[in-house]
Amino acid sequence: MAKFVYRMQNILELTEKLEAQEKINFGIAQQAVNDEQDKLKELLAKRTEYDKLHEDLVKGDIDFLKLKQCEQAITIMKVKIRDQMLELQKAQRNLERARKKLDEVMKDRKTHENLRDKAFEEFKKELAAEESKATDELVSYTYHDSEDE
Repeated sequence: MAKFVYRMQNILELTEKLEAQEKINFGIAQQAVNDEQDKLKELLAKRTEYDKLHEDLVKGDIDFLKLKQCEQAITIMKVKIRDQMLELQKAQRNLERARKKLDEVMKDRKTHENLRDKAFEEFKKELAAEESKATDELVSYTYHDSEDE
């Protein structure tokens, strides 16, 4: 029996490898977004602590030096939070780029798989036609052979 050989199998394998690589890149980008979100949460928690400390300093005996230090810390935290939000947005843009690349590679792989499936169906049709032809020849030969006797 004939064996099916897809003539573009190496291209299909290459697209599968590219897809695997893009999945890894997407995972790395997703992890970067998660890390940036965690950093932002930590900064927001620190800011909340400083706000509470500031509130406590205002309520109790007023120590202007501690109050000024706390206000400076709050200002610094605001800047760090803003910078971290920018980093998060950058990571999210990178994630979106990685998602688009992954989608493209997946579509390419799927296209090649569909082409392989169509080629296999064509192969099966050709094989069935050859078998049918061989059967017809055998029947015809057997019929003519029996008439000669």
